[in-house]
Amino acid sequence: MVRLSDLHDAEAAHMRARADAMQPVDPAPWITPEPLAESAIAIVSTAGLHRRSDTPFTPGAVDYRLLPGDVDFADVVVSHISSNFDRSAFQQDPNIWFPLDRLREMAADGEIGGVSGWHYSFMGAQPNHQALAAAGEQVGRLLAADSVDVALMVPV
Repeated sequence: MVRLSDLHDAEAAHMRARADAMQPVDPAPWITPEPLAESAIAIVSTAGLHRRSDTPFTPGAVDYRLLPGDVDFADVVVSHISSNFDRSAFQQDPNIWFPLDRLREMAADGEIGGVSGWHYSFMGAQPNHQALAAAGEQVGRLLAADSVDVALMVPV
């Protein structure tokens, strides 16, 4: 991760302004999920991931992309375009940003109940959380329809 002190002054000022523009998110009521050994898990990422055949994300996009549970990482690309976004870890091991193989292993070992058939990716660096409300609610309904018990949030 790049430190603000490593950036050009103008870029650091831009990043500080973006951070200052972000609105706090109110906490939701606490719920007690099923035990993990009985829970279906889905991934929700902010890495701007999608399949090669999907429409790439555009800057400021507030929509999402579906990634099937059996997706081959060779078919997953990143359309996050920030010059400060280091993709080298993802290129070495996609599980860094999207730990699907680790979930599959955990399911095989009985540590979790199962892996969802669908996972979701958003474009990160969104200062306006309210703009994501409609897509977030839609993904929540899709997760519920798929009987997902736990959404593993992977911010990138």
